[in-house]
Amino acid sequence: MKFPSLFRTTAPLRYDVKPRYYDPIKEEIEQRTSRIKRELTEEGLLDEEEVEIRSKSMGENLRGSFAQHRGIKTKSSSLFNSTAMIRTLLFFAMIIGAFGYIYLGPVIFEYMLYIAVAIGGLYYASRFLKRRRNDD
Repeated sequence: MKFPSLFRTTAPLRYDVKPRYYDPIKEEIEQRTSRIKRELTEEGLLDEEEVEIRSKSMGENLRGSFAQHRGIKTKSSSLFNSTAMIRTLLFFAMIIGAFGYIYLGPVIFEYMLYIAVAIGGLYYASRFLKRRRNDD
């Protein structure tokens, strides 16, 4: 049983080997397709430019097609959606509350509540007015 500690002890390093997999069937298919392409280009039935264009167009069609899906949510860039900013504001509110309680007493919490309600009202009013301007 391990005793609780303030310090972390180092864990032993793990040896992770990723085995290589050789697929003879896949190798044979690749050799066969390259040989057929070479024979067709030698006979003149298939142009090398046409092969390159087809291979590039297939790659371009696939590249980024999943990222353009509408279901992926983008990160919001709002200042108040950042958890670090919210954490910082809460920290400063606790510091102001502690020092205000020492110097002014419990009245500081009423003042802080009034200030928070005023800031919240201004924030939501600005969002409402911005939304209203965008609708016009």
